Amino acid sequence: MSDTGPSRTERSGPSPSVETDPLPQSRSQRLKGRIALITGGGTGIGRAIAELFAREGASIVVSGRRAEPLQEAVHQMRRDGGVATFARGDVTRADRVEMLVQAAVYNFGGLDILVNNAGVRLMGTILDTDERRWDRVVNTNLKGPYLVSRIAIPAMRERGGGAIINVASISGLNGARGAAAYSAAKGGLVALTRSLAIDLAADRIRVNAICPGAVDSPSSREGPASGDDAGIPDAPRAAAPGRVCTPDDVARLALFLASEESVWVTGAVIPVDGGLPAS
Repeated sequence: MSDTGPSRTERSGPSPSVETDPLPQSRSQRLKGRIALITGGGTGIGRAIAELFAREGASIVVSGRRAEPLQEAVHQMRRDGGVATFARGDVTRADRVEMLVQAAVYNFGGLDILVNNAGVRLMGTILDTDERRWDRVVNTNLKGPYLVSRIAIPAMRERGGGAIINVASISGLNGARGAAAYSAAKGGLVALTRSLAIDLAADRIRVNAICPGAVDSPSSREGPASGDDAGIPDAPRAAAPGRVCTPDDVARLALFLASEESVWVTGAVIPVDGGLPAS
């Protein structure tokens, strides 16, 4: 395993030679010795997952399209005592995805955990959604997890197994008004999760999906046509009172699914929606 120096995909990243006093790490270290790749890891849900995994002892590769938020995320994890690097990449292009997986192998020696979080929300009914917009949503939210999983699985097999966590959406379970392409793509991701769980069981690779409801994240505040997160703004009020869902709520479930505590959990599709169906 290499040190935390800049990877070939991170020449412009923050220098690891700058040392600061780390914040206390989690005592449990539930992911100690594990290597995780988190797509869409620069902001929102992806960043919350990356930071929690780093506190729990995992070595982290975060990926995304924009360098600045990735650099900020890596800098924060390193400052807190974590081990992290980043790689820019487009999850809809196989050649770029190869680079993301190789960033984990080259920097840390392999891959144990994959979080397919990168996504895009372009809202609209089917009549509002032209072919270009449809392709962009489906390619990012469904083809992306397909490509990253397909390319990551051999590296996970070499490590004797692992965990894939797909960040889907309650829109993929129930549909959503004015979100035809997004709901279809996330519904496809739910089905892909279950199929992969069956196909990869013999390889000791567990595959599960998290389906957030509305999440208070940068993308949901910026509007319906941006971001790497799964939440949809202006969703119906959940049953749980007092606050909205945060990225940390999703990250805690992701930690459970990545850890050995969920060794008998695969093919699960778990809503994180504050009891929305009950309301």
